[in-house]
Amino acid sequence: MGRSVGVLATGQLWSGIVEGVELGTVKMYPGPGEPQIDLRTVPSGDLIAILRDQILALAAEGPIESVGAGFPGVIRGGVILESPNLGQLKGLPGACELRAALKASGVDVPVVAINDADALAAGIAAAYESMEQLVRVWYLGDGIGYGRHPHNDGVWEAGHMVVTLDPKERYCGCGGTGHLEGIMGHRAMRLRFLDMEPEEVFVAARHGDQRAGDFWKLWHRALAAGTANSIHLDGPGRFYIAGPQAGFVDLRLLGDYLQEMVKMSPLQGSFFQIVPTSHEMAVIGAAIASRAK
Repeated sequence: MGRSVGVLATGQLWSGIVEGVELGTVKMYPGPGEPQIDLRTVPSGDLIAILRDQILALAAEGPIESVGAGFPGVIRGGVILESPNLGQLKGLPGACELRAALKASGVDVPVVAINDADALAAGIAAAYESMEQLVRVWYLGDGIGYGRHPHNDGVWEAGHMVVTLDPKERYCGCGGTGHLEGIMGHRAMRLRFLDMEPEEVFVAARHGDQRAGDFWKLWHRALAAGTANSIHLDGPGRFYIAGPQAGFVDLRLLGDYLQEMVKMSPLQGSFFQIVPTSHEMAVIGAAIASRAK
């Protein structure tokens, strides 16, 4: 069944033992009760060292066969080509660096680096016994992640999909205009609403505030547009929604907007499902991905 370690770098650093598709011991940094740290301020070498120590602690429980690491950004051949949300990782050969650090400490196993949203998609596929089916997931957090299983060669940075031609839409963390993340991302919302936190915007919308209500509709329409683009390129199917802002999604409204955008009969039949947890699934998916290489 395989015994591997899955790693995830998001708001925290997570590492977990995965046996088959079952998650065992999990290490996280910062740990429970410890002060929170903005990972964007931690040098890349220190991030690799922390992950190494987590993996070594897990490997001490029993032998492992591989490590899969999920990082945000564009990843090709184990190299993080771009990472707007963890800028210090840009250009880092993540898989090689982590493998070398482990090998120097006595653990010599293959290490695979993949996009964190792709890791989440693989974990969801395993959890819902859909490993042979197309699974797509939107991760709604500080940025907007898009994961796909099975993995296909490509960039898949769908959070930076252009969903509006309004030149004023410049809130995306990468600096691009009209991006999905520039509307839906947590960071983008904070820039747009300087007088309210993103969570307060959704509460205000539900209580009838006009400005917040108009944005709430735009937020849903943007996600529908991103999904419609995926459907027109990759066909209909099941879309999962996860992440800190998943609870704010109105599935009925989202479905209505999607129906307005996808009209060809062969492309009908997609639907959404909110996944209540994500970090654990992404750790599982990263570990599973490491065995397939």
